[in-house]
Amino acid sequence: MTTLVHGTDTLTRDALTVLQPGFVGTTAPDWLLRRIGEGLSSVGLFGRNIVSPEQLTALTAQLRAERDDVLVAIDEEGGDVTRLEVKQGSSFPGNYALGSVDDVELTRAVARELGRRLARCGVDLNWAPSADVNSNAENPVIGVRSFGPDPDLVARHTVAYVDGLQGVGVAACTKHFPGHGDTNVDSHDALPRIDVDLATLHARELVPFRAAVAAGTKAVMSAHILLSALDPHRPATLSPQILTGLLRQELGFEGLIVTDGMEMQAVAATYGIERGSVLAIAAGADAICVGGGLCDEGTVLRLRDALVNAVRTGELPEERLADAAARVRALAAWTQSHRARGGAETVPGAAVQEGTAPGADIGLVAARRALTVTRGERPYTPMTSAPYVASFTPVANFAVGDETPWGIAAELGRLLPGTETGSYADSSVDAVLAAAGDRRIVAVVRDAHRHPWMTEALDSLVAARPDTVVVEMGLNEAEPRGALHIATHGAARVCGRAAAEAVVGTAS
Repeated sequence: MTTLVHGTDTLTRDALTVLQPGFVGTTAPDWLLRRIGEGLSSVGLFGRNIVSPEQLTALTAQLRAERDDVLVAIDEEGGDVTRLEVKQGSSFPGNYALGSVDDVELTRAVARELGRRLARCGVDLNWAPSADVNSNAENPVIGVRSFGPDPDLVARHTVAYVDGLQGVGVAACTKHFPGHGDTNVDSHDALPRIDVDLATLHARELVPFRAAVAAGTKAVMSAHILLSALDPHRPATLSPQILTGLLRQELGFEGLIVTDGMEMQAVAATYGIERGSVLAIAAGADAICVGGGLCDEGTVLRLRDALVNAVRTGELPEERLADAAARVRALAAWTQSHRARGGAETVPGAAVQEGTAPGADIGLVAARRALTVTRGERPYTPMTSAPYVASFTPVANFAVGDETPWGIAAELGRLLPGTETGSYADSSVDAVLAAAGDRRIVAVVRDAHRHPWMTEALDSLVAARPDTVVVEMGLNEAEPRGALHIATHGAARVCGRAAAEAVVGTAS
């Protein structure tokens, strides 16, 4: 017999509890507040929902006025993937920069400061860090979001990041299980496939996730990828062998399993989001993330009804849905207890280095340390007059988006007023040379190794103007070129500032 809880039957309430939807707007729409009252336990925030810390704080307060224990989640990786600073660029370098420095205390300090900012605004679940081992340099969606290609390095920095976030009361959601690093397809667009043997998966992909589970990560996000050695038929998000067999039983994870966005084509194009959501919960997932693209009341109601109907027809065991909802509520209770006592401000046993204390500009500190500067054959003279910045711009992947600015032109303009810039998408450099005139040129690229036209453009530009400075803001895989080659290991705003300082010779 179904019981009623606050006017909503238990089954319907549980179905709402396992959803993590997004919405449009900088205030909560009426439909969202109404569904929170009926049992919706989580809300996902994206760049479209945020304009300032003050506005974000007011938004989370509005949500919690309806229900104090609602989980407010965000996709805030720092670096290239930022929602807090979607219009400005992040104050924190991303994982690739932190991995290149390879100082776990620096990584922990960056995550703690990011966590403090989230907690102050009322956000208590972060869909981060990425624990993917970026073993495929051609990967179009992970890249600088990974700490690097070495499993042990990724593992130790994943643990530090989890510690940093959770030490200030923000739950970490380690992703994308069981590892999205060896893919050459973006799961936003299609289903990636990894065909390596079990021994390779255990020695590479799973190493950081084992470490994160041992470190107590509160949540893990599944990947929409097919790993034939684990399950040749269903992507990880929909696979009982992977979510229940591997993550729950073999790795011993007891926290919240969250799906990647169910509207992504890797799942939606084959199963549809309703069927995909039922299969995900049945496979062992506890929370359905949806809202990067679909973010209206109709979507929430369709998913709710699909889950309820699946229980009523016997396709989804009621106890499985109840268990998933209970795990959501358990995490909500953990975050609520941290908010009640103001959050933890220290991580037991963690050494804090000079310059990494609370309140320090730790993001810029980290970005400066992450720079790799290679001088060309000729002596380099720092720039003292306004240059021309030529940005060779690839198509942004969906996770990063195209609304977050990147590059170094704005930061160079602060140091050298009058700096001008242009964006280019082909290998011809005639337009660059014409626009630059007699000014020195700074060429900015992102993953030049993945875009032959960029490499061709850089070679032509350096041949025509040997004093050209090259700034690589993606993976540092291509050979250095130019009078000065600066690898920032990421395109965050602070990475641009650090690079601009190196161009003018003021880098500390």
